[in-house]
Amino acid sequence: MKTRKYLELADAQKIIDAASAHARAKGWPVTICVTDDGGHLLGLARLDDAAPFTVSMAMAKANTAALGRRESGIFEDAINKGRTALATAPLPGLLEGGVPVLVDGQCIGAVGVSGVKSAEDAETAKVGIAALS
Repeated sequence: MKTRKYLELADAQKIIDAASAHARAKGWPVTICVTDDGGHLLGLARLDDAAPFTVSMAMAKANTAALGRRESGIFEDAINKGRTALATAPLPGLLEGGVPVLVDGQCIGAVGVSGVKSAEDAETAKVGIAALS
């Protein structure tokens, strides 16, 4: 039997705090979502001026990264390169901006960000994850 690590509420808050600070410093109105390894919500912050739809999109990106065990942008890239069948995969957020939280090679959760350019969403998620180190 394996023993595994998992994200706690305090970890989710640490991720959200770091990602929020980064986004605010850049002037990016985003929503930040943290999920467990099954894609279930642990924490969410919608920054001032973030559009309402960014909540659903951030949750979808985090869910995709958690269940897919890889960055959601990998799916987007594959679809754009012609693997269009992936568009029918049962994953809700096939756009860049979802990043898995990996510890010792195991996915323990994910962060999804939405509200600015996809690369900036992913950057914000990675800054949040880095706060766990």
